[in-house]
Amino acid sequence: MIRTGTAGDYLSHFGAAPEVTAHAPGRVNLIGEHTDYNDGFVLPSAIPQQAVIGLSRLEGDGVEVYASDLNEARAYRLGEETQTHSWIDYVQGVTQELVRDGHKLTGFRAHIRSDVPFGSGLSSSAALLVCLLRGLRELFGLPLDDVQVAQLARRAENGLVGANVGIMDQMACSLAQVGEALFLDCRDLTFERLKLPEDMDLVVLHSGVEHNHAAGDYNTRRAECERACELLGVASLRELGVEDLERVNALPEPLNRRARHVITENARVLETVAALRAGELGRVGELFTASHASMRDDYQVSVREVDLIVTLAEAEADVYGARLTGGGFGGSVVMIARHGTGRRAGERVAAEYARQTGRTPRLLMPAH
Repeated sequence: MIRTGTAGDYLSHFGAAPEVTAHAPGRVNLIGEHTDYNDGFVLPSAIPQQAVIGLSRLEGDGVEVYASDLNEARAYRLGEETQTHSWIDYVQGVTQELVRDGHKLTGFRAHIRSDVPFGSGLSSSAALLVCLLRGLRELFGLPLDDVQVAQLARRAENGLVGANVGIMDQMACSLAQVGEALFLDCRDLTFERLKLPEDMDLVVLHSGVEHNHAAGDYNTRRAECERACELLGVASLRELGVEDLERVNALPEPLNRRARHVITENARVLETVAALRAGELGRVGELFTASHASMRDDYQVSVREVDLIVTLAEAEADVYGARLTGGGFGGSVVMIARHGTGRRAGERVAAEYARQTGRTPRLLMPAH
């Protein structure tokens, strides 16, 4: 993986070896979309692609950061973090939150590299934030556990970055592992590690359509959920179940559909967990299909290209089900397939998708 080259990358750019290196994976969400900021349930897993960082301390309060994937260098001073609407805001957001919490930092140099595709729905931003916090934790001896790292990462993204995301991505990048699903209750942050069945392949295909959670659509969906809660007289949509759908359906458009997606998606997460434990992969596939339809029609976060990938995947005999993964407005599709067939099925879907759209998809799992 790219982690092995981190020290050499730092050395070639800064002329000295880093004091510490750290890494964090991207994540694929199996099911449970837009439920995290509604205090609901989610089921993500780590992917092999990851963000990596090399760090060294500097005297004074200057911060120097180089992003090798962008071939860009930025600098700022601790305590003078200012929103720029660019990638450095993720770094600035982290240091701003750490200082606000009373953690003692000096200046530092950082070399960042990542093979989690930007805008893919696979948490490239959370991987960067968690990776940076892990590195700073080691560099400065910060007393932070993995859950606190996730919470700080979320605050940085909600704050200086300006993306009103929930806690799932940061928790997944901080705690999830490849080959396992992290069954997470976003209300109290309790979690369980669920080993994925050995007789299935997890397939992830990036559509090539990038999204941006700091842009308006994602934040609009969250505001719509908050308005639905006000009209329903609840603190969060987590308080409602499928037995409350009659009340929900009576809400004005589009609030009724937004709330209906969240409520039924929570139920689908619980059903998926039960089906995975029982090894009922056909049922998991059915739940994937229902989840995508809900995201497309009720939550309206899918796009034509993603819908095409899902349609092509479901035509594959070895694929149990497929759905949009991540916040939407582009990004990736997750599929489950019979063991040993996932790569070939994913390659066929990618080839036909490229033929029909002219876009260049990227098969991220199964990894080579």
